[in-house]
Amino acid sequence: MRKLYWYLTTYAKKHGFVFIASIIFAIAIFSFVVPSLLSVLENKKTHYVGLVGDYNIDTLPIDVTGKLSAGLTKITEDNNVEPFLAARSSSEQDGKTYRFILKENIFFRDGRELTTQDINYNFPNVETIITPNDIVFKLQDSFAPFPAAVTKPILRKEEETYKLILSRPTLIGVGPYTLKDYKMIGNRISEVVLESKDEKYIYRFYLTEKDAVTAFKHGQVDELPELSQDYGFSNWTTTTIDKEVDYSKYLAVFFNLRDPKYTKNLRQALSYAIDKPNNETRALGPINPDSWAYLPALKSYDKDIERGIERLIDEPPQEKLELNLTTTSTYQPEAEIYIQEWEEFGEKSAESCQSSNDIEDKSLCENMKIKVNLKVTNFPDTSNFEMLLIGQESPSDPDQYQLWHSGESTNFTGYKNTRIDNLLEKGRQTTDFQGRKEIYQEFQQFFLEDAPAIFIRHLENYNISR
Repeated sequence: MRKLYWYLTTYAKKHGFVFIASIIFAIAIFSFVVPSLLSVLENKKTHYVGLVGDYNIDTLPIDVTGKLSAGLTKITEDNNVEPFLAARSSSEQDGKTYRFILKENIFFRDGRELTTQDINYNFPNVETIITPNDIVFKLQDSFAPFPAAVTKPILRKEEETYKLILSRPTLIGVGPYTLKDYKMIGNRISEVVLESKDEKYIYRFYLTEKDAVTAFKHGQVDELPELSQDYGFSNWTTTTIDKEVDYSKYLAVFFNLRDPKYTKNLRQALSYAIDKPNNETRALGPINPDSWAYLPALKSYDKDIERGIERLIDEPPQEKLELNLTTTSTYQPEAEIYIQEWEEFGEKSAESCQSSNDIEDKSLCENMKIKVNLKVTNFPDTSNFEMLLIGQESPSDPDQYQLWHSGESTNFTGYKNTRIDNLLEKGRQTTDFQGRKEIYQEFQQFFLEDAPAIFIRHLENYNISR
């Protein structure tokens, strides 16, 4: 043993550095060079896509997770919900219990069969009962939109070996794509690589649209989906622009209804004072016009200066109308147009007030002159605003409870209306299709008469590709 020890120590002194360097070199080769070489030799069609947002491994956008996996249900083109990974489903106890029977022979990408044990939606205040064949969700209250909540792709989170000696979490789904790699900058993901049999998607993430556009110009990505504008790419001969109207998103001016000066009359007057589109992009309310619950014959608030003046004169403001509008740089050009229209409308209102027999105290007429201050920020504070011009997304289900029910913390406008609250509560508790449709159509009628926001247009998506 002593002789062996002498041999080993002598060898280590003479060749130890070369031995250790060889190991490090081999690790580097197999960790970086070989994967890069294999990537070059692959004949897969590769898409370099730029996405905007701050994500981590648990909050990846549907563009990514939708390729990795699928949910128990799916949303159809007409915004109905139907089973997908579930063979069938049923609603019990007046919408308090939902049962889903899982399809057989569904496998994860690593070959393991999907079981009910893998379904881990973890909804708060929902009891989940799992059997070998089905999964039951027991809710505290009736909730008709629940089937839309389980459209979220089912993913298994596992630990994987990373760079031979490290470990990190990865996601495994039942879809056609596999999560091959991802990169982090601090706590956020900067790049995700997905692969299928024939294709590869490399998603690179940017915090703002302008950052993503810069990356496109520098050749870091070749596709930019769902931009809010074309950023001058229409002048490029090397790019293709696919423009489409996204009826699930709309632009609106939201009022902070906690501020007493924003009365119903003033809200309606401001809505009548500005131009809105007269084409297919026109938004009339918060519900997607492709939804089964949408009511086409809605109060439109098309520009009508005389009607707006009537609203303002009917309840003259007791103080000068100095208003504050907040928006993002994306919508700044439109905001400046609306400000000009509102201020011109205020001048006309003051003139009409002076000649009106309905106003005895003519000193109030000066209060009708409107002054609007504009604040532009990339991250609007929904807890501190007067008027807010931003885009909003319509949920796939017509349920508007979270945004407009007075008891919800997500109701950032502070809107309160007992009748609307009751309709939103009934809409969640009614499982009968026709009954829900009637409830939401009644909601739209009374909600738009109240004018808690000015609905302007549906947002257009610009899909840029090289």
